[in-house]
Amino acid sequence: MESPKKPLVFAYYVTGHGFGHATRVVEVVRNLIQAGHDVHVVTAAPDYVFTTEIQSPRLFIRKVLLDCGAVQADALTVDRLASLEKYVQTAVVPRASILATEIEWLKSIKADLVVSDVVPVACRAAADAGIRSVCVSNFSWDFIYAEYVMVTGYRSRSIVLQIAEDYSHSEFLIRLPGYCPMPAFRDTVDVPLVVRRLHKNRAEVRKELGIGEDIKVLIYNFGGQPAGWKIKKEYLPDGWICLVCEASEGQELPENFMKLPKGVYTPDVIAASDCMIGKIGYGTASEALAYKVPFIFIRRDYFNEEPFVRNMLEHFQCGVEMIRRDLLTGHWTPYIERAFTLNPCYEAGTNGGEVAAKILQDTAFGKDHAPSKLSGPRRLRDAIVLGYQLQRVPGKDIAVPEWYTNAQNELNIRTPSPDNNVIQSSSFTNENEDFEILHGDHHGLSDTIAFLKNLTELHDLNNPGNRSKQHSREQLAAAALFNWEDEVFVARAPGRLDVMGGIADYSGSLVLQMPIREACHVAIQRNHPSKHKLWKHTQARQHTKQQGPIPVLQIVSFGAELSNRAPTFDMDLSDFMDGERPITYEKAYQYFAANPSQKWAAYIAGTILVLMTELGVRFEDSISILVISGVPEGKGVSSSAAIEVATMSAVAASHGLDIAPRDLALLCQKVENHVVGAPCGVMDQMASACGESNKLLAMVCQPAEVLGLVDIPPHIRFWGIDSGIQHSVGGADYGSVRIGAFMGRKIIKSMASEHLKSSLSNNNTSQPVNGVNSCEMEGNGMDLLENEASLDYLCNLSPHRYEASYLTRLPEILQGNDFVENYVHHDDSVTIINKRHKYAVRAPTRHPIYENFRVKAFKALLSAASSDDQLSALGELMYQCHYSYSACGLGSHGTDKLVELVQEIQHGKLSKFENGTLYGAKITGGGSGGTVCIIGRNRLRSSEQILKIQQKYKAATGFLPFVFEGSSPGAGKFGYLKICLRSRSQHK
Repeated sequence: MESPKKPLVFAYYVTGHGFGHATRVVEVVRNLIQAGHDVHVVTAAPDYVFTTEIQSPRLFIRKVLLDCGAVQADALTVDRLASLEKYVQTAVVPRASILATEIEWLKSIKADLVVSDVVPVACRAAADAGIRSVCVSNFSWDFIYAEYVMVTGYRSRSIVLQIAEDYSHSEFLIRLPGYCPMPAFRDTVDVPLVVRRLHKNRAEVRKELGIGEDIKVLIYNFGGQPAGWKIKKEYLPDGWICLVCEASEGQELPENFMKLPKGVYTPDVIAASDCMIGKIGYGTASEALAYKVPFIFIRRDYFNEEPFVRNMLEHFQCGVEMIRRDLLTGHWTPYIERAFTLNPCYEAGTNGGEVAAKILQDTAFGKDHAPSKLSGPRRLRDAIVLGYQLQRVPGKDIAVPEWYTNAQNELNIRTPSPDNNVIQSSSFTNENEDFEILHGDHHGLSDTIAFLKNLTELHDLNNPGNRSKQHSREQLAAAALFNWEDEVFVARAPGRLDVMGGIADYSGSLVLQMPIREACHVAIQRNHPSKHKLWKHTQARQHTKQQGPIPVLQIVSFGAELSNRAPTFDMDLSDFMDGERPITYEKAYQYFAANPSQKWAAYIAGTILVLMTELGVRFEDSISILVISGVPEGKGVSSSAAIEVATMSAVAASHGLDIAPRDLALLCQKVENHVVGAPCGVMDQMASACGESNKLLAMVCQPAEVLGLVDIPPHIRFWGIDSGIQHSVGGADYGSVRIGAFMGRKIIKSMASEHLKSSLSNNNTSQPVNGVNSCEMEGNGMDLLENEASLDYLCNLSPHRYEASYLTRLPEILQGNDFVENYVHHDDSVTIINKRHKYAVRAPTRHPIYENFRVKAFKALLSAASSDDQLSALGELMYQCHYSYSACGLGSHGTDKLVELVQEIQHGKLSKFENGTLYGAKITGGGSGGTVCIIGRNRLRSSEQILKIQQKYKAATGFLPFVFEGSSPGAGKFGYLKICLRSRSQHK
């Protein structure tokens, strides 16, 4: 970059997260200083990160921490709650003083341009100081933190909003390869990889380290975060040595491992190595690509940048994923051998530092790189800012890297059908040329037909000669999963639309649930361990045990890459045993929670443990499972229940177990409550297992009494519209509301018991007790108190009794510690009270009591004569439910907006003229986002109005919502399929 006539002053802010940002900043800063400019770096990183590469009086380092990035519990795990808490302490609480200090400092150094990678408050300080600012990054913290909000509850959303607003003051974004969606920025300029230059060549580095060219070298690099894990000699293949970065002084290493000196210039060592093992970060990934070094990576949990960088690595044939369990137990060899066969093919530019510096210089001189002039705050709408929940949803208008093919394909689908994850097929019969259905019927369901067609494609893909195009890892893993000449069992379970009942299920309410068109399919095969097709790393693990073949569980889940989770999972089935008995649910929960990127497997593998524990089933064969679900995740339509029910149905079918649908649903609830650790009720599993197409399943959740199926009148129709804000029954809000409801029940029981005790002790006097004469408490009055003193479910308390005796005496809010001191326990086995947390009590207690009444009224009205009054009353009950959710703290801006749009259409002049089409709407399931259920007339005009709502919501938020319409049979009604390759079945 040529030196200009006038030197400039740059203030370059570096985020407090790790060394990766600092190392790429070094390269940009070096080019700016080389061009004759002064650069003031504001950072918390050690000085040597900069001074090792730049020795110049034009470099000024100011040690300040203005944001914390993501707090890591260890080298691979981000602590989401701690990250938000620390950000609040670092950047929110002292915000006013930070802004005042930075504005004064920027003016004092007479900065010409502020550059941020990617400190949010720096952009706002620059704006307030009257200085232009530019960001340089491949991700932004609003995108990273958006998912963390799901852990802490919707109240933390203000953090994300503030960060995005700060970024909106940036003039534009210099976007690096491997980028994530960054909706807060209005304009972007793309540059090549920013990579630190090499100081020494491969031969020089190896000579200094005393390593010959005939030795294979692995570099162990976790990006400035020493892992501290136990390392053994046998972890490496023969003929390899491992160079360990950031090893602690006291850490002892085997003879084939070598500590690198502190402060070693890592790029030189990476370029001199044959492959690298570590976590994915921009710095390590860019250097692996630039120097064509295969990278064995272990997923870093809860860091949303990772799937984009990971896909870039894999696209350029530079990445091999290792599961965490194999990292920690030393099964490295199959991964190293695989990595060594790769041929990294990144040929694009690596001079991003020089290009970015030139853009920054030109901007400081007045050149305009922001052509659109769109207002940043215009983009700060609720659904846009929570970009992580939205960025892979069909119809979302955002930019993703062109090589991010999975997400790109997903985004190009406007309105997905239930089989959007599988290959479409117009027909599939029992006489299909590849498979024959030996048992069961596909019932003409398009998604089942497509799933079976997909199995045909996977069978063909299993032949390497048929691989004419690039396939995803999950497709290749699935193709190698089955012995295709043997029988395969297939089960199907739908998601559900919560029409009425919702979160009142755990309080014993009547609920009305409709199975939706979208469903999960599971294919399963059991094999003797000696015949089981094993993945290479599983073979290596089996070989080290030297016990001969042992039963193994292998699972492939499609769509994993779109949810930042590993697509495969495997375990020895013996891991589920503790001697002669199955392990406890607590141990199973810990087993799956230890690796969050594979925690999803708890929903599937957990079914096997529950069958072992509850029914005494023992699994002696190996099991292969393929899961493909068309039920969107995080939408409040029970994607998890569909997976559990479909899996357990398939396991039962393949092992000859006859389990009634109701019993199967109850077993699946144990999977979710105890193995997954989500405190949900049973209505989701019951609807998925016992529901029927175009009917509402009516069930009293005490615990699961099915009252029957309620016909949906032909003039009524239900729709679901996704708000785009991810819902989670594992989130803080849902759990807190549940705890508040159980607290309320315990307090009511206690009050009733005290009243009953006082009444009995004073039954021979005429003195009033709590304002009630003892004579009045005889007979039915005493019976009421006895029932309420032993209240098993909140919903067994009638609204009028609640109003008369308990409403004003229940606290609005109660500290966890105060409750425990007075009542010891809230009597809920699936939630734990945090003594330091304040819980709403009155609203969560009131909701199920009144919701139970609303659902009963709703059910009765469905059988009433068709009229506007009927539809208006049904809609009013749904609106009341919606606002009761909000009173509990389970609302969201997105779901409120959808309900508001329904009301606008319902009460509009045109709708009144046409005698109405839409009549009501409510948030569903666990709340805090997810899907809204809408009721209306079953006519074409209603569907047109649903599409109008869809478009209006997009105009308001930038997000085109998914519309759920239609229904399908539950797992019990579907049964199961047994299929076999035609070549095999012809010989039967």
